[in-house]
Amino acid sequence: MGQRAQRGRVYRRCGCKDGHGKQLGAWCVRPLEEAVHGSWTYCVDLAPEDGRRRTRRRGGFATEAAAAQELAAVLEGELSGAYEERRTTVADYLREWLATRKEELTANTYAGYKAYVERDLIPAFGRCRLLDLRPKQIEDWMAAQRKAGRGRVTLYRVVSTLRNALDHAVRSWRLKFNPAEHCVPPKPRAEERTCWTPKEAAAFLRHNAEQYVDQLGDLFEVLLGTGMRRGEVLALHWSDVHLMDRKLFVRWTRSAVDNGDLHFNQPKTEASRAWISLSARVMAALHRQAAIQMAAHPESRLEGLVFAHADGSPLRPQWVLDQLRKRTAELGLPRIGLHDLRHTAASIMIAEGCRSNEGSGDQAAGMSASRYRAWWLRLNSC
Repeated sequence: MGQRAQRGRVYRRCGCKDGHGKQLGAWCVRPLEEAVHGSWTYCVDLAPEDGRRRTRRRGGFATEAAAAQELAAVLEGELSGAYEERRTTVADYLREWLATRKEELTANTYAGYKAYVERDLIPAFGRCRLLDLRPKQIEDWMAAQRKAGRGRVTLYRVVSTLRNALDHAVRSWRLKFNPAEHCVPPKPRAEERTCWTPKEAAAFLRHNAEQYVDQLGDLFEVLLGTGMRRGEVLALHWSDVHLMDRKLFVRWTRSAVDNGDLHFNQPKTEASRAWISLSARVMAALHRQAAIQMAAHPESRLEGLVFAHADGSPLRPQWVLDQLRKRTAELGLPRIGLHDLRHTAASIMIAEGCRSNEGSGDQAAGMSASRYRAWWLRLNSC
């Protein structure tokens, strides 16, 4: 400890200038005459990097003790490998963390993190110094949020975002421990999903074919016939559809940020990038879409999105969901979401004694046509 104390120095400096506008620095005599003139600064030489000398100099401290404390923290961090910047606030760090993650995250995930940081975390902890954040503060904030009626899922996601951000601070040696490590509440159980029976699914598809002569009927056929995710169907391009081979390839997924900006992304998992064999009904739906687009543009080849507006612009996920709910209500069927169609396809297949390649309802993409045969025969018989 004595050896570390000999390194670095603490002194008071000011910004006074001479008649030529040059700072006086050590030549200013006012710090010697006035106890409150200027601010305290520390200066210390650090271990060389790439053979070049490094000096850390920080000023603006109100007292000599504060500057000395920061100097001691620098020297301690040099030995332990973790330097805790005492001036960094939680707000400064969280915004810095967001900037570093922007290129790594999908647009939707980044938008969610940013909303939690700006709407919840910075107002709650932003002014606190990163080094001074403690688990008690986080727990007190959570208790206040619960008392105010905040949803459990939202609260879990907000605190999980804080834990992820502070984990990065620990990994980058900015903090010695993560104060949010044990503050994240248990993950709420997902609500039980509603799936249609084969009879209900058949009635819905028949209703679309009889009452709505549009592309959404074919889109719902593909969703129920392949188990693809909503974003995967909305991002499906003709270049990835091989009608002659009766299969398609899942290459892209589409997401909407705040139901506004649309983005193409990689599929959710690596296993989702897979070939899917097509049943006769799905083939028929794709042939109808091809005929519609070829009739609208007879001089062009099939290209772009399989399911799009007449001008080629993409369909918005919320509009597709609204149409699903509207048509479901017309039949009096159980209210479900677009992702529930994926679970419906898998559950019906399991009920018929089949299994997906992945072995779970949430990994239904990649099923072969033979595995859906019983399901589609049941549909045709309803």
